Amino acid sequence: MRLYASEERHAVGGPGTFLLGTAESLADTLRKEYGGSVRLIYLDPPFRTGESFSMRIGRGKSAVSVQLYEDKLSDDAYVEWMRGILSLCHDLLDSRGSLYLHLDYRMSARMRIVLDEIFGAANFMNEIVWTYKSGGRSKRYFPRKHDTILFYRKSRSVLFNIAAVGIPRGAERRNHMKRFIDEDGRIGFSIRSNGKLYKYYEDSLIYPSDVWNDIEHLQQKDRERTGYATQKPEALLRRIIGASSEEGDLVLDLFSGSGTTAAVAAKMGRRFVAVDSSPVAAYILRKRLLSISGAPDLFKNVPHELALRFPADNARCSIACDVGSKGSVRYVTVSSATFADDPAPIVYAATGRMQGQTFLAQHTNCAPKFPLKLPLPTEDVPVLELADARGRTAFFALSEAE
Repeated sequence: MRLYASEERHAVGGPGTFLLGTAESLADTLRKEYGGSVRLIYLDPPFRTGESFSMRIGRGKSAVSVQLYEDKLSDDAYVEWMRGILSLCHDLLDSRGSLYLHLDYRMSARMRIVLDEIFGAANFMNEIVWTYKSGGRSKRYFPRKHDTILFYRKSRSVLFNIAAVGIPRGAERRNHMKRFIDEDGRIGFSIRSNGKLYKYYEDSLIYPSDVWNDIEHLQQKDRERTGYATQKPEALLRRIIGASSEEGDLVLDLFSGSGTTAAVAAKMGRRFVAVDSSPVAAYILRKRLLSISGAPDLFKNVPHELALRFPADNARCSIACDVGSKGSVRYVTVSSATFADDPAPIVYAATGRMQGQTFLAQHTNCAPKFPLKLPLPTEDVPVLELADARGRTAFFALSEAE
């Protein structure tokens, strides 16, 4: 029997929530649930490139190209669109919160003016330059090898801890300094200049400036790669999250994309809210977070629940499956599954149970191949979830007679 759900929950993968939809369409919901409670917002919106972005999912003849988003607004339309989103961000931040807006040369100047209007020019913190080596080598102008990250605070009481992202000075000798070992056994270097002695220790920290040239752009075969065209490296988010939030704080990303913000936030013990208009982003985030989470830690008693919220889907789906048991274990074997109208590969399968319109996942497969065998829960009526590369999702109640 076909069921319908608007939420999916996992015991691991969080602590956090993914919402499928545009930031503007979810603005009222976000204000109601998170207004004044977000510590850090990182935004990596479309750069106004004039292009469409897609992703190829699947292998061989069954692979399909799925659109991620269109980036074709005019300059003025882009500014008005982002003004609404940045106003929403201001409402969501708490008094110690901050915003990092990631752009490039196309719109950074205009967005600086908008941010001054919304946050106040006095709350500007930094214009961070992230410089990298990848990409083309134009001869018509100096090659464009950096992005701009505009960093604003909500108020003067902002949380900012640069020491959290410092790195040890290390054993490298600088500026002809003399090496020494103090009475506590610490190794350092010293230099006398204008009658004053300057000392630095190997374990003292060097803090990043506003030019970040030590974080590499993701390469084509990087292990972090998810296939999402505009994916940012985890190292970039580690620095931002480390400097502007603490464990347990809430981190928000309104353009989740490849899920990097959520993945790093989860690894660093932060809570997260991720929003994106593409079902592909939900597919990537689910797969990415489930793969790094493992089993819940029963001894720490810390919740790491991952929730995905989406509109209920009534796309037609046909399946062929058998429900059986071996000893005390029940299982379902799915031999085929197809969504009608423009078929696409099945990219996710799970079994669990339904609680209202919430699907509680217990057994998952983020790269299913048919025939597919999954255990079934022992309590309540078991439910099978299937999703394809185009984001269509179907839920089926199962029984021994299927």
